[in-house]
Order: sequence, then structure tokens, then C-alpha cells
Amino acid sequence: MHIIVQKFGGTSVATPESRYQVVQKIKKAIEEGCKPIVVVSAIGRKGAPYATDTLIDFVTNHAGKMTPHSYDLLLSCGEIISAVTMTTLLEKEGIKAKAFTGGQAGIITDHYHQKADLLSARPEALLDTLEAGVIPVVAGFQGMTLAGEITTLGRGGSDTSAAMLGASVKAERIEIFTDVDGIMTADPNVCGKAKIIPAISYMEVFQMADSGAKVIHPRAVEYAMRANIPLVIKNTFSDAPGTYILQNVEEKVSKEKHAQQVITSVAHRYNRTQFKIYEPHAKDENLLDEIAKAGISIDLINIFPHEALFTVDATDQEALSGLLEKHSYKYEMLEHCAKVTTIGERMTGVPGVMARIVCALSKEKIEIYQTADSLTTIACLIKEEHVAKAIDVLHDEFHL
Repeated sequence: MHIIVQKFGGTSVATPESRYQVVQKIKKAIEEGCKPIVVVSAIGRKGAPYATDTLIDFVTNHAGKMTPHSYDLLLSCGEIISAVTMTTLLEKEGIKAKAFTGGQAGIITDHYHQKADLLSARPEALLDTLEAGVIPVVAGFQGMTLAGEITTLGRGGSDTSAAMLGASVKAERIEIFTDVDGIMTADPNVCGKAKIIPAISYMEVFQMADSGAKVIHPRAVEYAMRANIPLVIKNTFSDAPGTYILQNVEEKVSKEKHAQQVITSVAHRYNRTQFKIYEPHAKDENLLDEIAKAGISIDLINIFPHEALFTVDATDQEALSGLLEKHSYKYEMLEHCAKVTTIGERMTGVPGVMARIVCALSKEKIEIYQTADSLTTIACLIKEEHVAKAIDVLHDEFHL
């Protein structure tokens, strides 16, 4: 069987019109000879009658705080309603379909409510359903423990459900439908020059997500990468080809074009605060250990003999300031910063990429306060007010 997984997010199942588009995407896949397994999110976003946040608000406002067990039981309802709705619509169109909870679909998790980890998939029921000529419609975002308790998977759980099921049935591809035409070279709300990326590697998507871009959840990419199954980010409301996430980008982009594109994308993260600490090694305690014990995550780390530079999220700056003062460290703090990160697997071993970034930003009088790089990323710390200009400049410099 030519099995594919088609996952539809909350905006895709939110209205009668959007649900009609979902049915058309499923019908098209069937007409092309595919056997789709459909995974759905809860209907709509906060304010919609059966959206996850709406359900939480109802119980919280009318009854109070829930136990973790009750919380997961409630949250599972949104996706189940969505699965039953889409199953009924498919049946109405003459397509045999059957709704499944996550547990019935074979998604087995550990016992940690609200943020369960996937342990295994038992897809026999889904495969039997496909063999019988019936389309399985699975409630995403949820699973079941070995003891039969319903659990939820946390943020990005429906994408993760789709990827794990795709891996377990050895699907040809996993299609993630949303309300955009694909992954873009930058946040289009910040950069008017952002373009759709036709193909991108698993590792580059990891780096984009880690650097602040709102793309598919990294756990979903991890499951697809392990099984070497392409992920495709597509738009429910258009016929755009979308973005392919796969190991070998040259399968979708010509070798010449791929080689020329040193940088794939530019991501950014606001609300960074830089700390410069003088004489970090002067005391007996290990400063970084003390920061870690306080539960503070640090980024863009540069350690020198007489000073240390790093950034934290602005929400942690008060806690870090208190810790440094408690231990009598001398420090300076630079607020309202942002990290802008250029990402590209092909920059490895290419000389002059950092020089091009620095020169491009300097020409626009954008001051760089700190840099950090890896094999596939170069990050620059700048003031928040310069983010949009910096991303535009980098788009021009690297012809994104």
C-alpha cells in the first residue's frame, strides 16, 4: 500500500468551509492511489467552542483546578470531537472512514500527564483498517499508557502523533497541513522579503526551531528523521507544493542551486538580556553550576580569563541579577536585545560567511554585541529595534 499520513491542524478543521477543504485534500490523495491515515487537531483556537483552551477555561472557571489525570481526560475531548466530525463528513462524501483515539491507534506513552513521552506505536489496527478500504481518522495530541490511561503529549503533540504513526507504518511521506504555503526563509510578519523554502534538511529545521522560528515541533522532525521519511509542510487552502523536509535536499532542488545556497534561512528570538561578568573565576564556586542550579538557561556563551559573556531570556534576568549580587560578582547588563541566527548546512567549511554577515550589518550601522557559531549556524546579538532591518539585510546579502 502507498501509505501516507495527513495531519490537519486546528485552523484546518475550524469551520465548515475549511473542513470541506480537508475532505478535498483527502479525496485527492485517494484518487492519486494513496492510502491516507488522517490525524487531526482540536477544532479551532481559543474562543472556538471545542478548542483546547476553551475546554480548559470552562472547567477552571466553573469548577476550579483539575488534577493532571482529569486535565488529560478533558484535553483529549477536543481531538476526539474533531476526529468524529471529520469521519462523519468523509462518510457523507461516500468515503468509508473510522475514528480512533490516540490509544486506539496504538500510540503508547509513559505515565506523565500533560507532557507524556512516546514509548512505542502499535499500528496493527490502523493497517487492518486500511486493508479493509477504510480511512482511519486519528485524534492527535494524545496517547495511552500500558495501563490504559489517556495522556496528552504537550506542545506540538499532533505533529508528533502524525510523525510517530508515519514512522510505525513506514509511510511514504508525512504531510502536515496548516494555513501557510510552507516554511519560509524568515518570519513573514517581520521580513517582507521572506520566501517559501522548497526543500530543507531535517537538521536545518531543528536549528530554525531552536533559534526561535515557529516551525514544526522538533520531536516530530526527530521521528521522521530516524525513519528517513520526508515531511511536507502544506497549505490546506491552496495547491502550493509546500516545503519538503528530508535528508537529501538535492532530491527536490537541483544540485547547482543547492550548492549556491549557503544560507537557508534567518531566525530570530526577542527578549534576550546580555550579562557581562567580571572575574568569573575569582571565587571558589563554579558560576555556571550556580546558574544551572537556579534553573536559569543561558545562551551565546563566551568565556574569557577575566570576564564571561552570555545571554538569558528577559524573564530570568531578575533572578540572575539576584544570584550574582548574592555572591558579590561585578557585572553589567544589556537589556532589550535579540538573537538573529543565520542557518545553513552548506556554510560548513565555506570561508568568509561570518565576514559577510558582519560587513552587511555594519553597513547599516547595526551594532553586534556578541556572536556565536556552530557548523550550521551563526548567531549575532543586536538590539531588538534593529531585527527587521537585520533580517532584510541578510536576505539581500545571501540572495535568499
